[in-house]
Amino acid sequence: MHESDSDEMSFRGLAPDDQRGHGAQESAAEASRADRPAAPAPRLDGASAPVEPVAPLPAPLLAGRGEPSARPVQPASTPDVETAPIELGEAPARVDGADAPKKPKVTVEITREGLPGSSLSPRHQLQEWLAQMVQNHASDLILRSGGRPSQRLDGRISFLPGKVPGPGPMLEVLRGILGERRMQSFVETGAADAALDLDGLGRFRINAYKQMGEPAIVIRRINEDPPSLDELHLPADELKELALRRRGLVLVTGVAGSGKSTTLAAMIEFMNRTVERHVVTLEDPVELLFKERYCVISQREVGTDTTSFKEGIKHALRQSPDVILIGEMRDAETVLAALEAIETGHMVISTMHTVNAAQTVDRILGFFPVERHVQIRQRMADTLAGVLSMRLVPRTGGGLVPAYELMQVTPHVRELIEEGQTTELGRVVQSGMERGIVSFNDRLMELVSEGFVELDEALQTSDRPDELLMRLRGIQGGTRAQARVAASPEVEPSNPAPGVRDTRPGDGLADQGGGLRLKGANPGF
Repeated sequence: MHESDSDEMSFRGLAPDDQRGHGAQESAAEASRADRPAAPAPRLDGASAPVEPVAPLPAPLLAGRGEPSARPVQPASTPDVETAPIELGEAPARVDGADAPKKPKVTVEITREGLPGSSLSPRHQLQEWLAQMVQNHASDLILRSGGRPSQRLDGRISFLPGKVPGPGPMLEVLRGILGERRMQSFVETGAADAALDLDGLGRFRINAYKQMGEPAIVIRRINEDPPSLDELHLPADELKELALRRRGLVLVTGVAGSGKSTTLAAMIEFMNRTVERHVVTLEDPVELLFKERYCVISQREVGTDTTSFKEGIKHALRQSPDVILIGEMRDAETVLAALEAIETGHMVISTMHTVNAAQTVDRILGFFPVERHVQIRQRMADTLAGVLSMRLVPRTGGGLVPAYELMQVTPHVRELIEEGQTTELGRVVQSGMERGIVSFNDRLMELVSEGFVELDEALQTSDRPDELLMRLRGIQGGTRAQARVAASPEVEPSNPAPGVRDTRPGDGLADQGGGLRLKGANPGF
């Protein structure tokens, strides 16, 4: 409060006659006021008048009131941060025409949260990068402590603005995502998996790992709705036939990000829309969430609902399952548990990180000591139903298209597995002459002939590029290859050659690296 205001307020509430009756006290007060200029008239705009130096009031008038401060009012200081200022308007002009005294500008500081590299918390930075990932339809987001944030788009790496927080803030973010149990596993083993749901952004699969002793994470967006087998440009008829089996082992293989999880989800959704079954899934972590139709689908997460794949399979046999989905077959214990489930009359579908059917058989055998190979080969020959191996190939004009190898187990294939002739098994698949068998070269020839894939990309994808090149030139190949080569110069994409299945990829597969995705849908697995 200004001292001029305090002086006036000391007499407020006293009648004129009472004022004259104060005697010596009043005379002293009047003498004091006579020695200084008159107080300025109150401002009409309600603003405070300029501060004037005044003499102190007599002691009797100050009784019972706090002594007014002689310090001028200082404007609030503004924080020293990079912000967006909002300036308040000037005071209105005085009515008497005099210039109003200048008031200091008042600045309101607003911190701009939400932009990478600004004063965002690590959690908000992560959400901002996830939003950009979703907007760009990228498949993966890669964050390493102190490095540049990057994304995988159409199978290629590109960078996002900003800088990833250091190890300390990253560990706090991971602790909030993983929870105490998985965080302990991350500390002990150097890696952990989890799933994350964010309103407005969707569901994500997260792998946290250490590099150079510092935390890093790779985040992949998960499709919200399961796809249809007919829309993935895979051998839909053969996969539907495998999905409707009552017993057997079906494996979907490929490198990380080749569409394995998407394909398994499509097979489960086909069952869900077709037959009545109880499907038990064992995943690490649970990815796509199914909406039940004809099937009962129990989705169990390793680490949350069961301690391991082996334990999950053992207990699943007591849960009246028709189909057991195993997220990945990683070791001998899981393979043995899966074989036991099949031999008791159940259907098992799973994934492996192998590149073709012959390598898949060898990988399973490699889980066991040599003295057990004969027994495992016999059990595999009796239980294996089919292997689908997948690769994503850059498509002409942008995006990716699936190339695949399919091996359904025929009597000839079963005999080769039992005898351990995996090399001959690869030749049988490459020939593509038996029903239910499609080689990578068969599929790549279709894609090149129809103009969806460049020849150089096809040769880089093929396990046997020289053979593929010769078959494209018509020098060698089976009946399917010869029919395709003969028809390819004149065949339009809408009119495939007679007897050759139309697998045009351009209608439903969007530009998506690290998994298959349908146009108009959210990025996939």
